[in-house]
Amino acid sequence: MREVAMGLAASLALAAPSASSTPADVARAALERLGVPRDRVAVTLVRADDARYRVRVARGRVAVTASSPAAAVRGVTAELRRQGLFYAGWDGRRVGSLAALRPDDSGWVASPFGYRAYLNTCTYGYTTPWWDWPRWEREIDLMAVRGVDLPLAMEGQEYVWRALWREQGLSDAAIRDHLAGAPFLPWQRMGNMAGYRAPLSDRWIDGKHDLQRRLLARYRDLGMTPILPAFAGYVPEAFARTHPEAKIYRMRQWEGFPGTYWLDPSDPLFTKLAADFLRLYTAAYGPGRYYLADAFNEMVPPIADDGSDTAAASYGDSTANTAASRAAALPPAVRDARLAAYGRRLYQSIAAARPGATWVMQGWLFGADKAFWTPEAIAAFLRDVPDRRMLLLDIGNDRYPGIWRATRGFDGKGWIYGYVHNYGGSNPLYGALDFYRRDLAALQADPARGRVSGFGMFPEGLNSDGLVYDFAYDAAWPDRRDAMDVPGWLTRYLAARYGAADPAVAAAWRDVVAGLYDTRYWTPRWWHERAGAYLLFKRPGADAPGYPAAPGDRARARAGIAALLARAPAHADSALFRRDVVDLVRHEASIATDAALARAVGAYRAGDVAAGDVATARARDLAERIDALIGGQQETLASWIADARGYGTTPSDRDRFETDAKAQVTVWGGAGHLGDYASKAWAGLYAHYYLPRWTLYLDAARAAAVARRPVDEADVARRLATWEKAWVADHRRYTAATPADALADARALMTEVER
Repeated sequence: MREVAMGLAASLALAAPSASSTPADVARAALERLGVPRDRVAVTLVRADDARYRVRVARGRVAVTASSPAAAVRGVTAELRRQGLFYAGWDGRRVGSLAALRPDDSGWVASPFGYRAYLNTCTYGYTTPWWDWPRWEREIDLMAVRGVDLPLAMEGQEYVWRALWREQGLSDAAIRDHLAGAPFLPWQRMGNMAGYRAPLSDRWIDGKHDLQRRLLARYRDLGMTPILPAFAGYVPEAFARTHPEAKIYRMRQWEGFPGTYWLDPSDPLFTKLAADFLRLYTAAYGPGRYYLADAFNEMVPPIADDGSDTAAASYGDSTANTAASRAAALPPAVRDARLAAYGRRLYQSIAAARPGATWVMQGWLFGADKAFWTPEAIAAFLRDVPDRRMLLLDIGNDRYPGIWRATRGFDGKGWIYGYVHNYGGSNPLYGALDFYRRDLAALQADPARGRVSGFGMFPEGLNSDGLVYDFAYDAAWPDRRDAMDVPGWLTRYLAARYGAADPAVAAAWRDVVAGLYDTRYWTPRWWHERAGAYLLFKRPGADAPGYPAAPGDRARARAGIAALLARAPAHADSALFRRDVVDLVRHEASIATDAALARAVGAYRAGDVAAGDVATARARDLAERIDALIGGQQETLASWIADARGYGTTPSDRDRFETDAKAQVTVWGGAGHLGDYASKAWAGLYAHYYLPRWTLYLDAARAAAVARRPVDEADVARRLATWEKAWVADHRRYTAATPADALADARALMTEVER
């Protein structure tokens, strides 16, 4: 307990602003980090029942009155962006001369949502496992720019889990075997699997402990309310073996991983472990208000008295066939009583340890397994939890819309409305801006919405296209001066991002958004039970000729890209303009590569070797040129590996972190469908992973065509698996270089795409 007691003193010291700073100073410091001179901004904070700000601009100075430091940052940057003088996102920042400031008065701008939430449990695997404090500090500043004040704060919890299991008598060896590798911890925390790519370095755990203390201090300083973790019932196998008297269920094999162990909340041990976890967590990091506990994320609750239904249960997804579990055969009254008991006891375990706290859970499971989670089952699970002591994160409204309607606004519970948008950090370009606008307006106008407590974006991965997120959070902060119509918003957005209000560029982007972005969910990323944003990113197979066309209007998208390339000379000095054009061309070229791969496989299957060779050569050329073009983008295979290795302090840690990082973005793990789920459009992966993998398959298809026999798909699959495993284990060094003239290369590649 000495290490936790020491952590308490340090965390409490970090939890409040320093004696020499005030909340207004915190806001000014964030603005200064964002490039806004401190001496040009005056900040006044006031008490308010909602999140709001008012910005006045006069004589070249900005004065903001706001309900919190985060709202003040939002107000100042929103005003500067409206005047075309500021942009900040994952991919860069632009701050114009404040000498160009125009006098203005925003009036009061208030969000109709109580909270603006952000992040996903999976973000902590797909994006942040190697983030240090400077990278997190930039992200928190960006949260403030978007007006976020309810972040999911999942770093640092392994420090507490380790302490908890040590208190329970588990050896350090057993704990190390239980904790998964860093990029896979979100699914460990949610009970989907345990110990995958173990052991987890103690040095990594200690480093994240220090990091979480700094994160929570900054969140609190900015007036944000972090959501903290709680105990949801999952225990190590070693704990289950030493407690045979406890009511512990062996849960289903999620995606082919060995089943995990879940302690029934009715068992007295559950209340004790839940209280011990929150005691240790509070000692390490200070008290919280909101605590996340996901007991059944993509897991079927044990309903039969002996829990025997869990092993036989199959988790369903609305895009795939759902196999009914034995639970479905039980009388509804039995199911509902058991679910109600689970919900009540999960809440009580938090309330007993932290009186007045609110239980938070993700609502993803309700949409993703509708066969089990009927409206009646959901109502039973929630019914015994006090309405004002529960907060549901209804994150999947772009993929599974309408759960809140079917449940009458979650039967009176507090809930956050939002979208995942990004799955696995995979980054095709899409996002239906007008859908978000119309959808949020319809929600606010619907009297059946119940107790909507906020709005949020819940991406599984970050560092993608920020346009979608900027639009969505702007919609959560309506400004009476500006309509949220897409054309008008784009004009303002682009002027701030590029530094010039160029009508031709705005018209080009309207074509790009209408032709490319306007899809709610990127359906091709999940096809024939294989993940991957593009066909190039999927495990090769004979079904390639049937791969569906990408969503959207290709002709209109390409017309928009062509118009942007025509305006490139006028914007050649804008790094953000170059970044956007490169990414748009990369996306279109990836779609063209997919078409070439489909033609190659089809030709070889038909015995047309010459046509197959032509299509194969085109696919290879496009993939290699894409890889060279995107070497200067914000993330690459080389940067991902360098970040992973940089987190290590010993050679063995560095090597392990590297292989964990490579596995996460490629083979993932398990025996299910997770391979390529986190596929990334990165330099290095195009040329050194996706293309070699397809080359192996196409060589086999060509040889089979020459020999006039079918491809031995099983043999090729075995060879692909062997190659993938070797690639993950290989410590080859990768590099990425920014093209000397990215716009010229993009223009040349787009010419080839349109050929």
